[in-house]
Amino acid sequence: MVINYLTRSILGVAAPTIMAEQSISSAQYSWITGAFQVGVMFQPMAGYLLDLIGLKIGFSLFVAIWSLLTMAHGLATGWLGFAGLRGALGLVEGAAQPAGMKVVAEWFPARERGVAGGLYNIGASFGAVFAPPLVAWAILSHDWRAAFFVAGGLGLIWVVAWLFWYASPTHHRAIGEGERAMILSGQEPGLAGGSGRRSLRELLTRRDLWAIAAARFLADPVWGMLSLWMPLYLIKVRHFDLTQIALFAWLPFLAADLGCLFGPAVAAFLQRRGFALIDARRGAFTLGAVLMTGMMFVGTVTSPVAAIALLCLGGFAHQTLSVTVITMASDLFPRDQVATATGVAGTAANLGVLIFTLMLGSMVDVVGYGPFFILLGLLDLVGAALLWILVRKPA
Repeated sequence: MVINYLTRSILGVAAPTIMAEQSISSAQYSWITGAFQVGVMFQPMAGYLLDLIGLKIGFSLFVAIWSLLTMAHGLATGWLGFAGLRGALGLVEGAAQPAGMKVVAEWFPARERGVAGGLYNIGASFGAVFAPPLVAWAILSHDWRAAFFVAGGLGLIWVVAWLFWYASPTHHRAIGEGERAMILSGQEPGLAGGSGRRSLRELLTRRDLWAIAAARFLADPVWGMLSLWMPLYLIKVRHFDLTQIALFAWLPFLAADLGCLFGPAVAAFLQRRGFALIDARRGAFTLGAVLMTGMMFVGTVTSPVAAIALLCLGGFAHQTLSVTVITMASDLFPRDQVATATGVAGTAANLGVLIFTLMLGSMVDVVGYGPFFILLGLLDLVGAALLWILVRKPA
C-alpha cells in the first residue's frame, strides 16, 4: 500500500506545477482525477480475478502494470493525456485493496484482523506522506516528471520482492504446523473455508455488502480531498509555496497513520468490554464519524496552522473509521469472497470520490472550498447510521 498510494498521491502534490505549466483548469483537473476513479471502480473485477487466479501471481501482474503506467505519466502532455493515463492506472490499481484484505483474511485469525488491517492501511498513509517531499525534491532538483519515474521504478522493485517472499499460510515453509493451525482455527465460524465458488449475484443480494459499500461511498471523498485537492487548496487559498507544501502537506497523512492504529484499538477495547465483534467495529466507526465533524471548520478558521490541524484531525478520523469498515468485509464474508466483496465496496468508495471531485472541480472557482469541507464533516455520520441499521451479525 505504500507504493500504491505513493503512485496515487504524486499527481495531487505536483498538480499546481503541472496545471500552471500545461494550462490545465480546475474543471479539467477534476476530469483527470475523475478518470482515475472511473478506472478504479472496476475494483470488483480485479478482486474477482485475484480470487480466481490466486493472490501471488495475480497481484504481481497488477503491480507491474501500474508501475509502468506511473512512469508513463512522466511523458504525458495535455489534460487529455493525463486523463487517459489516470484512467488506465485506476483500472489496475483497483487490485490493491482487495489483495490487502485477502492477505489479512488468509494470514490472521478474526481477533487479530483489526490490528492487521490497521497496519496494512498505514501503508496508504505512508505513501501519501512520502509524496510531498518526493515531488518537492523532483521539482527543485529536476522537474515534476522525475517523481513519476522514481515511484514507478520502486513499484517494479517491489514486484520482485513479492514474488520471492510471499506465500499463503498453507504453503509457507517458514511457519510451523502449530502456528498454521492457530491461524486457521481463529477464523470466524463458516468463513474459514470456502464452500465452493459462489456467484457474484449471490454476493450482491446481501445487505451487509451494501451497508459497507454505502458507508465507504460517504467516507472516501475525505481521502480524495486530502490526496487530490489539499495541495491546491493550500497554495491557492492559504498561499503556501512549494517548500511549505513539502513541510506541511504530509502531516494529515501522518495523523492518518495514527488513525489506522486507533480504530482497531477502539474496536479491541469494546470487545474486551463485552461487545460483539461487529458491534465493536461499528462503535469504532461511529467515533471516527464524530471526530470527522471537525472538518467542517477548515474553511472558516483564519490561521493556516489551525487549518492544517483540522486537516490532520480529518485524516486521523478518516482512517479510524476507514480501516474499521474495510476490515468488516473479512469479518462478514467467506475467504473466497473477501476480495470480491472488498472490490464491490471499493467501487462504491471510488464512485463517491468521483462525484465529489467533479462537483468540486466545477464549483470551487465560484463557491470556494468552504461548503465542501462542511459536507465532508457530516457525511460519515450518515454512514455510521447505515452500518448500525443494515449490517447483521454473522451466525
